[in-house]
Amino acid sequence: MRRRLLIQVLAVAALPLFAVPVFSAGEGGGGGAGGGGGDGSQTTQCKKGKIWDKKLKKCVAPKHGMLDDDNIYEAGRALAMAGRYDEAIAVLSLAADKKDPRILNYLGYSHRHSGRVTVGLGYYEEALRIDPDYTLVREYLGEAHLQIGDLAGAREQLREIEKRIGKGSREYGMLSEQIDRFMKS
Repeated sequence: MRRRLLIQVLAVAALPLFAVPVFSAGEGGGGGAGGGGGDGSQTTQCKKGKIWDKKLKKCVAPKHGMLDDDNIYEAGRALAMAGRYDEAIAVLSLAADKKDPRILNYLGYSHRHSGRVTVGLGYYEEALRIDPDYTLVREYLGEAHLQIGDLAGAREQLREIEKRIGKGSREYGMLSEQIDRFMKS
């Protein structure tokens, strides 16, 4: 009962986060968020307290369970990338699948960037237990190790990324750059 009440409270608190979904080219998936061209380049604006329903193609009052985990992931990731970490955590916590590595990854990212590095490490480790080949998690985990001064841990993640997808990958390049910066500081 308490868990259900907490989820409902978080859902209500998260409503303003979905009030103005903005999609640029290449984001938000196929069908187009704002109707029209289908390329996602238009902006759909909903009044506060309403969210965009892709199926109905209109703004609607949200109902418990109406957002699937993919929409929760997309919204949570966007909030995290925008630096709105506590809001991202609130949204990502609404996911039904608590073992989705994507959700765990951005929960870790958001906690880490909020200064709760140890909490973030736990989410990253859980994501890797589920999908050891998820190299974006490994990149972020390496960065978290650097935040706590653990160069060896960061290098270990860099080796794991190299083993899985090579030195030419984005993840390898990003973590390698962070390690170089750490060593120069």
